[in-house]
Amino acid sequence: MAIFRYTATDLGGKTVRGKESAEDKNALIEKLRDKGLFCTSFTEETEKVQEAKVKFKTKDLSFICRQISTMLTSGITLVKALSILVAQQENKKMKAVLTELYDDVQRGKSFSEALQAQGNAFPNLFVSMVAAGESSGNLDMIMQRLSSHYDKENKTNNKIRSAMTYPMVLGAIMVIIVIALFTFIIPTFAEMFTDPDEIPALTKIMLAISDSMTKYWFLYLGGVVGLVLVIRVLKKVPACKLWWDKTKCRIPKAGKLICTIYTSRFAHTMSSLFASGMQMVECIQKSEQVLGNSYISKEFETVIENVKQGESFSTALGRTGIFDGIFTSVIYVGEESGTLDDILEKTADYYDDESDTAINKLTGMLQPLMILIMGVLVMLVLLAVYPAMYGAMGSLG
Repeated sequence: MAIFRYTATDLGGKTVRGKESAEDKNALIEKLRDKGLFCTSFTEETEKVQEAKVKFKTKDLSFICRQISTMLTSGITLVKALSILVAQQENKKMKAVLTELYDDVQRGKSFSEALQAQGNAFPNLFVSMVAAGESSGNLDMIMQRLSSHYDKENKTNNKIRSAMTYPMVLGAIMVIIVIALFTFIIPTFAEMFTDPDEIPALTKIMLAISDSMTKYWFLYLGGVVGLVLVIRVLKKVPACKLWWDKTKCRIPKAGKLICTIYTSRFAHTMSSLFASGMQMVECIQKSEQVLGNSYISKEFETVIENVKQGESFSTALGRTGIFDGIFTSVIYVGEESGTLDDILEKTADYYDDESDTAINKLTGMLQPLMILIMGVLVMLVLLAVYPAMYGAMGSLG
């Protein structure tokens, strides 16, 4: 969608100047003509993305879509539905965004244009499907599909957060135990070593680390903060992000499970978009963007190009090796039978269960790994302090 500055003449011969959003110059001329204006000149502007007051979460999007769908099905107009949503909303920032949406639609803008004017407050997928619903005249059905899509997305996110809670707590406990060992426990055994030449190498290393952590704790704290900042910066570097996203998909065992979660999200999004009446290429583009993986996005550039040249989607997708063979085979059957929308919906439900299993397996792999790391650290500390304990017990004997 581009923004055009135009100069036009109305039916009375009066010159009118303004701005209008349109797909291209032909769409602009058609829009102005519908308003009774005859375009005499125009210039295209680079559309500036407005900084969003608030980004709507999947839970909020699901609720909004469900409410609008219900009201539209009941015969309530979109303007009235938006006014009801504004009245119901308690969050001040969300209320402000919904109020602007209501005002824009009431002034004659389409719903999709009003959503797009809010910058990145709403996902591209949401805006695209609303535009498709307006074009086909099935906005109520599209909003229902969007509600179902974001509801499932929210449930998946909640499952991931819930599954990761225990490993995160375990990791925090592990860090606390390590700090306690090196700052409180090990220093008490340092006094037991009277002859420095008799101290084993492992014990010397542990004592040195303990001494540095006690005296220069601020350097360790600064190092941790610096590491976090460096990681955040590197994540924004395209080459680093590409390497990390590719690595995630190729980690032994875990990579396959991560790709299963990606498959579930892709199938759900693709199913919703294709059923809304979008073209195949646009469906693929929007669906891969939902995954948020730069490596997959790069692979899909070739997929999209091949589909544009006439190759079937299943063949182009299978060549990437990102999704498993079952998924590509199912898409092939849908393409051949002409029931791709139905098959995608059923496949998405199947991969919902597979995604749940993958999440459980991933957390099941993390928990024993973290316990193993904790055990190794405790064992190293015990091996380091054992000579001191043995010497002290010998002296008592």
